[in-house]
Order: sequence, then structure tokens, then C-alpha cells
Amino acid sequence: MSTDSTSTAKSLDYFVHESAYVDLPCTIGAGSQIWHFSHIMKDVVIGEKCKIGQNVFVASEVKIGRNVKIQNNVSVYAGVILEDDVFCGPSCVFTNINTPRSAFPRNTIDDYLVTLVKQGATIGANATIVCGHTIGRYAFIGAGSTVTKDIADYALVYGNPAKQVGWMCECGAKLDEFEKTTVCKACDRTYEYCGENQIKRIE
Repeated sequence: MSTDSTSTAKSLDYFVHESAYVDLPCTIGAGSQIWHFSHIMKDVVIGEKCKIGQNVFVASEVKIGRNVKIQNNVSVYAGVILEDDVFCGPSCVFTNINTPRSAFPRNTIDDYLVTLVKQGATIGANATIVCGHTIGRYAFIGAGSTVTKDIADYALVYGNPAKQVGWMCECGAKLDEFEKTTVCKACDRTYEYCGENQIKRIE
């Protein structure tokens, strides 16, 4: 683990496995865990109580919220923003450049398209998130899906390209089909359809 004169392993209030690299300066919240062979580059911000799994790469200046879980073999590139309570399944993929070419490098901050993953969203294992899109609050991206457009709050999507097939509760249960309101059978949260493919929680 990298250290500097202002931060030593003995003073940390988060956990970094001895095989991981953390390039300073960066900000890591209390209670967070960074596991085997992961690499956190400088100027990253990671919130409290995050779990960064094995072989995870986080690029410089990425911002990760509180209580985010990033499973094994995920790379979070510059331009990706993960809000609080986001779940990134094993080997899910983020991109940050729409038209990469080896012979014509596009690797400046102006080349990167922002991908925003909002609070509580889940990205399933092996899903691919094409850059420049927003994944809504508590949306659920099925395993192996390819996201090529913005995803609504609470939407359940899967496929290649991903298409919406329903709605998900904040607790992770699928909501029954409805026209105006519905109650989650798992946790009793109530949702209202707002039109234009939008729902909101009302209780």
C-alpha cells in the first residue's frame, strides 16, 4: 500500500489488504474495505463503509459514494460516478470513451463521457455500461446486459441491448404490473406511476 507523510497504515480507519495499492493523495471513508490485488489511483474519493472486492481498479478522480459494493474484477474508469448504496456485480464493465482507437489516443479528461449511477442502483454480473448514460435511482440492470441509453429510476432492464421489462422496489423485489399504484409484497413500500415511464415512492 502506498503511503505518504500524512497517512500511515497504523492511523487508517479503513482496511486495505497488503496486496492492494492505494496511491496518495486520495480520500477513503471510515469502515471501507479494499481487498486483494486492487488498485486505487490518486485523487479518488471513496465514501464510508464501501467494499472494494478483489482485482478492482479505480481511476484517478473517480467519486464513489457511501456504502457502495464493487465486486471482483471491476474497473471504474474516469468519468464514472457511483452514488450511495450502488452495487456493481462481478466483472461488470464501464466504458468512458465512445469511439476508442489504439492509433488515435483519446485519453484526456475532455474525451471522457460521464456515466452517472444513481443511489441504490444495481448492476448485475458481466453487464456492460456504455459511457455517457445515467442509470436511475434503484434501477436494476440484469446480469450480462448491455446498457446503451439512460435507465429510469426503479426500472428493471436486461438483454443486449438492455430493454425495460418491469419495475423494482428499493428492497430489490420485483413489483407487480400496475397502472396507477402498487405495493411491494416484500416490504410494503408503495409506488405511484407518474407517466412518461416514471414511478416514485409515496410511502
